[in-house]
Amino acid sequence: MCGIAGLIDRRGGAPEGAGRILSAMSAAIARRGPDGTGVWSDSQAGVHFAHRRLSIIDLSEAGAQPMASGDGRVVLCYNGMLYNAAELRGELEAAGCIFRGHSDTEVIANGFARWGAEATLTRLNGMFAFAAWWRDERRLVLARDRLGKKPLYWGKVPGGIAWSSELPSLCCHPAIDRTIDRGAAAGYLRTGHVPDPLAIIVGAKKLAAGTMLTLSTGEAEPAIAHWWSLGEAVQRGQADPLPGRPKAALDEAARLIDDAVARRMVSDVPFGAFLSGGVDSSLVVARMQALSTRPVSSFAIGYKEAAYDESREAEAVARHLRTEHQSFILAPCEVIDTVAQMPAIYGEPFADPSAVPSTILAERARRHVTVVLTGDGGDEVFAGYNRYAAARGLLAKLDHLPLPLRKALGGVMAAPSPAAWDRLFALVPAGMRPRSAGEKLHKLAPLLSLAPADRYRQITSQWLDVDAIRRDSEPADPDEIVRGLALLDDPVEQLRFLDLLTYLPGDILTKVDRATMACGLEARAPLLDYRLAELSFRLPTATLMRGGRTKWILRTLLERDVPRALFERPKSGFGIPIGDWLRGPMRDWAENLLSVQALEECGLVKPAAVRATWEAHLSGRVNAQYGLWTVLMLQSWRGYFAGLPGDQDYGGAVPLVLAPVGLA
Repeated sequence: MCGIAGLIDRRGGAPEGAGRILSAMSAAIARRGPDGTGVWSDSQAGVHFAHRRLSIIDLSEAGAQPMASGDGRVVLCYNGMLYNAAELRGELEAAGCIFRGHSDTEVIANGFARWGAEATLTRLNGMFAFAAWWRDERRLVLARDRLGKKPLYWGKVPGGIAWSSELPSLCCHPAIDRTIDRGAAAGYLRTGHVPDPLAIIVGAKKLAAGTMLTLSTGEAEPAIAHWWSLGEAVQRGQADPLPGRPKAALDEAARLIDDAVARRMVSDVPFGAFLSGGVDSSLVVARMQALSTRPVSSFAIGYKEAAYDESREAEAVARHLRTEHQSFILAPCEVIDTVAQMPAIYGEPFADPSAVPSTILAERARRHVTVVLTGDGGDEVFAGYNRYAAARGLLAKLDHLPLPLRKALGGVMAAPSPAAWDRLFALVPAGMRPRSAGEKLHKLAPLLSLAPADRYRQITSQWLDVDAIRRDSEPADPDEIVRGLALLDDPVEQLRFLDLLTYLPGDILTKVDRATMACGLEARAPLLDYRLAELSFRLPTATLMRGGRTKWILRTLLERDVPRALFERPKSGFGIPIGDWLRGPMRDWAENLLSVQALEECGLVKPAAVRATWEAHLSGRVNAQYGLWTVLMLQSWRGYFAGLPGDQDYGGAVPLVLAPVGLA
């Protein structure tokens, strides 16, 4: 796990200019790799690589990067982890390849030299983003893993392109246009993250998951193509459904999950796991404990606010599994201190409130381990979100009603305020009522009058009416989304496809990468092994959500290790009591960012509409925490980004160097 940066300038000229830029780009991602730094240049070709190392496998200099293949033909600068390195190394050694060390980087570099770029990529099981240079062909390749676990930004510069693991690092190149991309900002205001492949500025893009960029001598423009496609994986799954009864699905999932967990426990440094007490993380920790010869280190975070505190549930699971467990209970002051660091840690505006506790949890865990396994991906792969249950249950039934009747029902649901609905739900026993029930009913109401294809955008919107507050429109959906949806009729499969393609890389995986890399911690997600994602589209929705239970496969497997009573409870997510804190300890901070003057200076939102929402939230009439948080994080990011050094300041200056997040 590391940070990478680089540039190619085919015009020739003084290499010292490129060296100064590269040095600044590398310094900006120092926290991603605190254990070492490396550079490599082919000045004649104008290619320059920089690498920041977090040592996990082969801690010796034999694992240092950038790294050349054994024959010297390919130079690789790589961020990630390869989980089938042993098998691929065996193939390469059988073909005559001689290895210097035992790092996964060396396996990939020699694979590229032996098999070529795309043939090697299709063999890899791991998380990665990399730049590779074929010296004899004078060809550059950038690529990103199948599901988008590791980030890679790039942008055009005179004579070629520049790239980096993070946006502030890329902006160290003075030719990168920093103008805010208004379409990307509009997408952010709806979803809370900047949607791939856009970046928040005009001069940058993200390389999309499962794609590779190539740039060869004589080519004016880089070419981008999919080397793996979720849509094609769906097609393969539909053409080859898993035969047999649900037990066959259970057995195959159990085999793959154990294999995925075991592969991710390979490490030359201490490792542990995040444990929330929910289904996904509990299953991962249970299988880790079953595969381990010693107690697994597990970590959880909680709050003094009982409605948001899941640390007790995590502790109960940990006691049952006999892990070495630690819970960290947060106070509002700790969260506020971390909120101030969010723009620098994420580089772009990012409004998932769970990024804050994730960052603190990562820093606390890093004091004890260097690698953690997580339960991320279980909801998307195995159909765990409440929206899947709604699509298969209530919404599917209501779709049979005439449109006028559905509109009327939606009006009835939206008439009482969310607070009024919450007062009504307070009569329901605590263990049975969902968190923020009134807010969820208000979000459900407009879905009744929408066609199924339009529902996802509404479901994933931070605002019930986002156009009421933003000034610009989003770009059209990428072709991959349009083509993939055309393959699917089942509403749950449609939602899972969209989540895996958009919400997962844009929100969940971005959150995990930046939160852990802020303190040099590597996070591995066994439930996002691509083999499990492909398996899920070989299974009918009736198996994934059997007997009315979301994540039926994961729940059934977990019951083999953990009593159901310890994990069966309403789904709550990993959030913070941000609505209350915005009315309390965070109010002055928010008021400053949401002043009329500050909103006018932003130019991306409608100040009157945002102010009206803010005042309604303060009064308690509505809970607009998520929508307001998107604007607050945008405003906070703007202040940070405006403070980065300008073009004239980059002669070796360091635009951003963060120490590991430290909270006493």
